[in-house]
This record gives sequence, structure tokens and C-alpha cells, in this order.
Amino acid sequence: MNIREYLEQKREAVDRFLESVIPNAKTQPTTLHESIRYSLFAGGKRVRPILAIAAAEAIGPLSPATLPIASSLELIHTYSLIIDDLPAMDNDDYRRGKLTNHKVYGEALAILAGDALLTLAFELCSRRDLVDGLAPARQVQLIYELAVGSGNLGMVGGQVLDIQAENKDIDLVTLQNIHKHKTGMLIRAAVRMGAIVADARPEQLDRLTGYAEDIGLAFQIADDVLNVTGTREELGKNANTDAQRGKKTYPTFYGVDGAKALADQVRDRAMAHLDGFGPSAAPLRELARYITARKN
Repeated sequence: MNIREYLEQKREAVDRFLESVIPNAKTQPTTLHESIRYSLFAGGKRVRPILAIAAAEAIGPLSPATLPIASSLELIHTYSLIIDDLPAMDNDDYRRGKLTNHKVYGEALAILAGDALLTLAFELCSRRDLVDGLAPARQVQLIYELAVGSGNLGMVGGQVLDIQAENKDIDLVTLQNIHKHKTGMLIRAAVRMGAIVADARPEQLDRLTGYAEDIGLAFQIADDVLNVTGTREELGKNANTDAQRGKKTYPTFYGVDGAKALADQVRDRAMAHLDGFGPSAAPLRELARYITARKN
């Protein structure tokens, strides 16, 4: 399969759906909705919702609820980027080749835009018109997965661990724990949510969870390498920022070439979890290759 065509097709589907449910910039309060849309439609790759869609496809035909559930993950991801970029956090000026949200709308509005995106994500998962036909018990499970993946024991908890590790001589186990939460838990939620909305059997969900945990690690290792080797033009933001902030990364422990080799090893391990799925999991396999080979 052509993974770039697949990614583009699914990205467009997610964008069309988000355009249909996110208030336009004329909706009161207008500045809030301008700020939300500024970051949400800034050209993201939509990797997390696409992982959810691909996981659902690995189980069976897509249901009408798949796209709303998958798209909720992009709202969480965008909220996290807005917050990450704030002066109190990573203090970044650029994101996806554009000025960061707080540079355009100010810190207060950026924070509130992030708050709104976070709550909108749960709205998408609970609107009856969007998830009609989804069994209530499964809907509750999906909301739980989103909460755990993004909250205090997931992404937010990882962000706290990341801040606490700056300018400290952390070991590899600590680094792994940071990224298991900061990056890995939302990716894990994405794959599991896609599988759950497709009514995966317990053994299928277990195998997809193993895939998700490994691909989340591979994603972070690749990110760490790109922060060292990428350019601002490729990344859409400043490069080499981890070292400037005193953060240890996978290249710190393994070197750039060693980290690349580790990412490939973890990618292969992720793909091995898919052995029992057959052709329906082809997009997940290609996504694993894409994640480790990407340039931004």
C-alpha cells in the first residue's frame, strides 16, 4: 500500500470532520474560537486519529462513530501543544512553521483555548448524534481510555516528570518512564480506542495494545533524533531545543546512530504484535515504518 496516499486520505477525512464540528471564528466568544482554529488547523499530520482509524480497520469495517472518536484525540494533542509551547513550559516561538498560539493571542487566551480543546474532546465522545449506535458501555470505556491517556497518569503526568527532569542527571529508566507517559499513553489510547470502537475481542485488544506501546516508544525516539538532526524548516519549530533546556534524550544515551537503530528495533517489535491480523493491519504496519522514517 502507499502509506502517503493513505495518510493524506485519512488526514483529509479528519480535517473535514473537525471543520464540521468546531465552531467557526465568528462564533462568540470570537477570539477564543479564532485561537482554537489557529492551532487546530495549522497543518498537523493527524497521526493519533489516523492510528485510531487504522486500528479500527484492523478489526473490521468502520462504524459512523469511528471518526468522531478518532478526532477527539487530535483535540487533546493540539491542546497539549499549545500548553507545551507556553513560556512557563518549553517557551517555544514556533510550531508547525507558524508563531505559537500565545505569541499571536497572548498567554491567557492560549491557556483558555487549550482548556476548551480538552473539554471539546470529551464532548465529541459523548454527543449522541455523533456516536449513535455505539453501546453505552463501550462509550464509557472509550471516554475512560481518553481520560487515562491524557490525564494525570498519562500525558499530563509525563509532562510533569519531563519538567522535573530538566537539568538533572537522570538515568535511562527515568527517561523511559517520562516518555512512556508524556508521549506513549496518548498513542496507546489512540490505538485502543480505535480497537474498542470496532468491538475488538480481548486478545485482539491485547495485541494492539502491545503494538501501541512499542510504536509510542519508537515515535519518541524518532522525535529525539529529529530534534538533534532536523532543521527548523523541516521541523516547523526550532531545532536542538532539548539540549538547550538541559533535557536528556535517547541520543544522549545511545548517540544519534544508536538511537536510530533502537527506533528500528522497537518498530520491528511493534509490527510483530500484528502477526495474527493479516492484510487488514497493513496500514498499522506502514504507519510503524512511517513513524521511524519521518523527517518532521
